[in-house]
Amino acid sequence: MENKISHRRLALPHGWYPQNVVEIDNLLAAWTKDIKSRDAKAVVCPHAGWYFSGRLAALAIASLEDADTLAIIGGHLSPNSPILWASEASFEVPGGELEADEELFTALKAQLRDSEIESPELDSYADNCVEVLLPMVFSLRKGAKILWLRAPPRYESKELGACLARAAQNLGRRIVCIGSTDLTHYGPAYGFTPMGLGEKAERWVKGSNDKAFIDALLEMNCELALTRAVKKDAACSAGAAIAALGFALESGASSAKLLEYSTSLDLRPDDSFVGYAAIAFS
Repeated sequence: MENKISHRRLALPHGWYPQNVVEIDNLLAAWTKDIKSRDAKAVVCPHAGWYFSGRLAALAIASLEDADTLAIIGGHLSPNSPILWASEASFEVPGGELEADEELFTALKAQLRDSEIESPELDSYADNCVEVLLPMVFSLRKGAKILWLRAPPRYESKELGACLARAAQNLGRRIVCIGSTDLTHYGPAYGFTPMGLGEKAERWVKGSNDKAFIDALLEMNCELALTRAVKKDAACSAGAAIAALGFALESGASSAKLLEYSTSLDLRPDDSFVGYAAIAFS
C-alpha cells in the first residue's frame, strides 16, 4: 500500500504569489483576458515568483483545453534522480484546496510498469516548481483535480509523458499536462557566465541559448530539446518540458506555439537573470 499523507500545506513563503483570493482572481483575469485559443493538450510554463513570470504561466495554463485533471510536472532534479510524486490526497491553496487524482496515478503506474520504468518515489520536499502554479489552477480551472509529479532531465521523461497520456486514454478522461520549466539561469548568482556580463551576455541568452531550447520544443523534438538543455545549461527542470511534450505527442498534438518569451531583466536589471517561455502544444 502507498504511504499516503492526507493533505499538503503551503510551503513557499509570502512573496512567491499573492495570498488573497480576490487579488489572485483579479490578476489572473487581467493576465488572461486576451486569450483566444484554449485548445492546448499540454503547455510549458515558468515557475518563478508571480512578479517575474506569473503572467506567462497564466497565459500557458489558460490556453489548455477543458479537462478533468491537470498533471503538473516540475523538476529541480539531477539526471540520476527518480521520478517523484506527491502522495497527498489534497493540496492547500489560498482560499481552498485542490484534490489529487488518485485514479489517474494508479493508471499511470500501470503504464510505467508496462514501459519498464520504475514507479515514482514519494516527493516529500518543499519546492516551488509545482506549488507556485497551484493557485492558478485553482482559480482558472474550478473543480479540476491535479496530479503532482517531478521529472528528471533525461530522455525517460518523454516516456513518462507518453505513459500519462495512455493512462488518460484508458480511463476515458480529459487530462492535460503542464511542464514547469524555466530557461537559462545566467550570472554570478548562478555560477554561469560564459559570455561575461552586460549586453553581450543578455544577447547570447536571448538570441542563442534560450532560443535554441525553445526552437527544439517548437519543432516538437524531445531529444534535441533535452540535449540543448543539458549541454548548454539552457533550461532549469528540462525533464518537465520533455514530459509535457511527450504527453502532447502521445495525445495527438501536431503543432507548437510560443505564446510569449521574457526574462527577469524586463522587470529588474541585474547581472544575474533568468529566461521564461510559455509554449502551447495543440
